[in-house]
Amino acid sequence: MIVKKVIIYNIMNIEKSKQLFEEAKKIIPGGVNSPVRAFKSVGGDPLFISRGSTSKLYDVDGNEYIDYIGSWGPHLFGHNPPFIKEALLNSIENGTSFGAPNETEVKIANLIASLVPSVEMVRMVNSGTEAAMSAIRAARGFTGRDKFIKFEGCYHGHADYFLIKAGSGALTLGVPTSPGVTKGNASDTLLADYNDIDSVKKIISANKGEIAAIIIEPIAGNMGVVAAKDDFIKELRSICDEENVVLIFDEVMSGFRVAAGGAQELMKIKPDLTVFGKIIGGGLPVGAFGGKREIMERIAPSGPVYQAGTLSGNPLAMAAGYAALNFIKDNPDVYKVLEEKSSYLEKGFKENIRSLGINYAINRVGSMMCMFFTEEPVDDFKSAVKSDTVLYGKYFHEMLKQGIYLAPAQFEALFVSTAHSKDDLDKTIKAHYESLRAIKV
Repeated sequence: MIVKKVIIYNIMNIEKSKQLFEEAKKIIPGGVNSPVRAFKSVGGDPLFISRGSTSKLYDVDGNEYIDYIGSWGPHLFGHNPPFIKEALLNSIENGTSFGAPNETEVKIANLIASLVPSVEMVRMVNSGTEAAMSAIRAARGFTGRDKFIKFEGCYHGHADYFLIKAGSGALTLGVPTSPGVTKGNASDTLLADYNDIDSVKKIISANKGEIAAIIIEPIAGNMGVVAAKDDFIKELRSICDEENVVLIFDEVMSGFRVAAGGAQELMKIKPDLTVFGKIIGGGLPVGAFGGKREIMERIAPSGPVYQAGTLSGNPLAMAAGYAALNFIKDNPDVYKVLEEKSSYLEKGFKENIRSLGINYAINRVGSMMCMFFTEEPVDDFKSAVKSDTVLYGKYFHEMLKQGIYLAPAQFEALFVSTAHSKDDLDKTIKAHYESLRAIKV
């Protein structure tokens, strides 16, 4: 949809957000509790959000936005859906935390295993970072090897050995290798090129019998949205089988987002271990890792690989997550609805850029999408970083002025939810056209 009408922007009142940010900077590093929230790569001050409902966010100054962050992926059904709220209200009546087993842990573990065929056993944790860190430890304990391969631009959380050419906030802030990461940690992390199987083969050849695992985002969402190519991911599976290397899929973002069985369902590939997060908590802090029984039974107390967490399996997070996954199980048309909405938005964006005589790259897998400010195809880290981040910052603020809330960083995904209405999508497509026209150089 292309709208030629010129829009005169109203400058939003965000005075309360500005005041809160100034106060936050005095007591919280950078004024935020996760770096990308600080708007550092797009300029300006972050908005402080007071509430979310369906497809909308509302800041402390009362401004309304159509939200495409969705808490960075968890809100598949929009903000505060009634069935998740009801599950939380019922659960909180019985207590907030026990530090002991609870029934919902078992129910959600069984549900994850039923939806994701590669998962035979699962361990609940508290974050995606913790899950990825624990999966690597499990692979090392299982194989007796120390080294692992990750891919340039993939983000697996902020554990020391993952912050080597990482994506997400590390890439946005220009610190892909963080101070505080020791040489010892870095030496065990071997870096390959995404979608380049030859780079993997060279590393394995140079480290024969030393590699415990290969970890990959099968659909990267932290260098923008970049999917693994079919021949690449299939050969990666074959190499891991040949070399007795544990293949780990990081599906914190893509798990239950692109399909009920995640990216592995779409790609028809079974990893040995899978890392989960986001949607499995229904919006509450949670993570999990699971996979082959023979590997998972090495985890304490069944085996010697230690992993623990005081709040793991928290009853509130389990209740919200179980409600979310159970809704997916009972409503298989969820992904058809998401595909219709997401393809409609993508089509509108592509029509806009063509009509303006530009050809920015747009990558989409299901309800995950990203527009890169480069006219070259984006299929790896090197092509992603050619995107014009300064231009993205201008685009971000133009969209924000029109009430569209996108990620305040080029190298992040846009998420569509079932709560986005056709009116939301049409308004977004209009805003997209006017924003691109306003910044066109």
